[in-house]
Amino acid sequence: MRAVLSTTFRSLQVRNYRYFATGQLIKLVGVWMMFTAQDWLVLDLSGDSPGALGVVAALQFLPVLLLTLWGGTLADRYDKRTLLILANAAFAVTAMVFAVLVAAGVVALWHVFLFAALLGVANAIETPVRQAFVSELVELPLLPNALALSAATFNSARIAGPALAGIALATLHTGPVFLIATALSIAPVFSYRRMRTAELYREERARKAGQAGLVDGLRYVRDRPDLMLPIALMAVVGMIGFNFPVTLAALAKINFHAGPSSFGLLSTGLAVGALGGALAGSARRARPSMYVVLGAALAFGLLEFALGFAPTFAVAVLLLVPTGFCSMYLAQAANHRVQMGVDAAYRGRVMALYVLVFLGTTPIGASLSGWWGEHFGVPASIWAAGLVCFVAALGALVWQLGSSGERLRLRVRPRPRLTLVHPASSAEPAPSAESSRTAAAA
Repeated sequence: MRAVLSTTFRSLQVRNYRYFATGQLIKLVGVWMMFTAQDWLVLDLSGDSPGALGVVAALQFLPVLLLTLWGGTLADRYDKRTLLILANAAFAVTAMVFAVLVAAGVVALWHVFLFAALLGVANAIETPVRQAFVSELVELPLLPNALALSAATFNSARIAGPALAGIALATLHTGPVFLIATALSIAPVFSYRRMRTAELYREERARKAGQAGLVDGLRYVRDRPDLMLPIALMAVVGMIGFNFPVTLAALAKINFHAGPSSFGLLSTGLAVGALGGALAGSARRARPSMYVVLGAALAFGLLEFALGFAPTFAVAVLLLVPTGFCSMYLAQAANHRVQMGVDAAYRGRVMALYVLVFLGTTPIGASLSGWWGEHFGVPASIWAAGLVCFVAALGALVWQLGSSGERLRLRVRPRPRLTLVHPASSAEPAPSAESSRTAAAA
């Protein structure tokens, strides 16, 4: 057990990374508390309108679509640590003003819309800079582990934040919850300032791969079907399937007539599963097969479809755990397949495109989900999203099999098993035992 723990958390042995992870964990707990309380506040101010939740989610992610590439350019031109201090300070100040309005009882729905957009701007700049900064905190051999721990930190906060928010909303009401969340959100400013700049790995990462433009990156992806397919699939899943901030709050209050603490329990169930998916994906050492991505997408679509028909609150919580697991396992598998298959000279531009299609499409999906829930009911917006994701994954599977010449074979005896059969004339190397197991798992 000591050997496993020392391997899993080995990046925490680096002082600067410890400060980074600690600051992020504290801030993200506060952010998830704030988002949970914000969703509940929107429902109160809008008369339980799923459409209003969709607008808020769209405004939070619209800056990602507009500003992510600019944030990546800033990260290449200026000191990342300084940019992160400024971005987190701007986020904290904005959140503080919002919290004061809520605590004073003068907040209106348009205030929520405005501050959702402003906080989204801060996040749109901070996110690409932070992702690039991780490579300056640890040596190259530790980078995969550092990225995995960052995902685990994010999902740990997704568990703690909504749970704490649910308890606080039931006991302290909305205003104090926003004030607590604001106090936590300033933690990264202090953690970044405590880092030792002399121990950052900057000179080693300073070599750039030329000044090629974004169009070259798009052409590169177009000519690489193994990259194009997971990016296209995640564009659909990210836009349609990952709209739980819109659907869960409305599902809890409108359909199950639950209170804020119960809403926090729904979010926590999803986050518990996502944390398991993040830890399962962190053990990966090689580039995942496309069939791993497709298998996770098919499972996620089926589970989200079933969630839309959950008859009771307890069943919904139970279904959210495997749904969260598959959602995070899918996201990590797709991310790893893209990152570990791209040439180093194109990695920045390709990953910028991945972030744009995965997160930048959220405003469209959130608005659609809110509109659908407004007109056809919240459960319908959930099962319809699951159905779209399943059909998209099925179409991607058909395309992958057709382009590769491979086929799936179902064996019933001696036990049911789905295997991948390579064409005899294929130029690809013969499948190893590991790839056979991967195909069977998919």
